[in-house]
Amino acid sequence: MKTKSILYSFICLSVLASCTSKPIQNSHQSPQEKNLTKMVWIKGGEFAMGTSDPSFADAQPIHRVKVNGFWMDEHEVTNAEFERFVKATGYQTVAERTLDPKDFPGVDPKALVPGSAVFTPPDHAVPLDQPLAWWTYVAGANWQHPFGPESQNKANEPVVHVSYTDAEAYAKWAGKRLPTEAEWEYAARAGQTGQKYYWGNELKPGGKWVANIFQGEFPQKNSLEDGFKGIAPVKSFPPNAFGLYDMDGNVWEWCSDFYRPDYYAQSPSVNPKGPADSYDPDEPGTVKRVQRGGSFLCSDQYCIRYRAGSRGKGEINSGSNNLGFRCVSDKAP
Repeated sequence: MKTKSILYSFICLSVLASCTSKPIQNSHQSPQEKNLTKMVWIKGGEFAMGTSDPSFADAQPIHRVKVNGFWMDEHEVTNAEFERFVKATGYQTVAERTLDPKDFPGVDPKALVPGSAVFTPPDHAVPLDQPLAWWTYVAGANWQHPFGPESQNKANEPVVHVSYTDAEAYAKWAGKRLPTEAEWEYAARAGQTGQKYYWGNELKPGGKWVANIFQGEFPQKNSLEDGFKGIAPVKSFPPNAFGLYDMDGNVWEWCSDFYRPDYYAQSPSVNPKGPADSYDPDEPGTVKRVQRGGSFLCSDQYCIRYRAGSRGKGEINSGSNNLGFRCVSDKAP
């Protein structure tokens, strides 16, 4: 199943005229003083990366990879944590920045207002190859206002509407970095291999949902079997064997690797960091980074990329209300 960058069709409305962000101010606070999320030590090791599932041609071939040990946030970065970063630095996310009409020839200047893509379910069944039937560009939607100007985020939910640019800026301020794709998958597998899902081979082990994904008839009818219509607060579901929460579902997570569908055929076997540049045959010329884990919109009908080994991708200055991140570090917090 092909999954394009969620926001690419809104590119003339959502990408900054300039990708230069406000400078990150130096902070002498320690991670503890910044009240950042707890980190979990992930002991290094070797694993089989990728999948043989024919649905995911860009995650093949399966290949052996060794990664060094690293620290990883136990859950996705929350709105409360991101707010501390913004208050400390004055940072403005891509979705909040003014757009320059010169960079969008042919577009009505009145339409060039800051915003982001918001999942807006239709009231009837629609073809599943037409994502614009359930995505809407909403003026004023951003990390503080996830559904538009009148909405308010919740402190203990993952921050969303963050582009790769935004996530990288936060990680730098926090003294951390974004995970490589190999680190992310190694952590998600938590010592297991050959399983259909990161949590096992059953979608509902013991009859219980163990990840925040979509239930019902996508995209028009959410049966809410797992108790959540959209994003769930962090740590709403059990952790994996490494003590990490929500590695599957809830929100997509940015990785540091550039995206190329052919990278696995040439990936180094030790600490791979991704290709030197980006290439997506679906959208040539668009710079993309890898995303992992799926989101609350993934289901067995659409976007099945909560399955083990699968990959996602996204244009680096685009965001949406199902896209967030977590950080890693080579040093103890």
